[in-house]
Amino acid sequence: MNWNIWVRQIHRWLSIAFTVTVIANFVAMGLGEPPAWVVYSPLLPLFLLLFTGLYMFMLPYVPKRRGGRPTAAMK
Repeated sequence: MNWNIWVRQIHRWLSIAFTVTVIANFVAMGLGEPPAWVVYSPLLPLFLLLFTGLYMFMLPYVPKRRGGRPTAAMK
């Protein structure tokens, strides 16, 4: 598999994990005072989503490296 495909797949699974932790957070808040680990549990998937999302955002702007002659933009 290509590196970009791996990043996209990880981003998808992280978004599912983030959604589940946010839902669990709301459920726990509805039942009373939640423990700190429940309140802060969405942060890890959120930070990882930030990095994978920024990577995918920058992909169209980063020139692809290829062997051979340089293109007109690279001269």
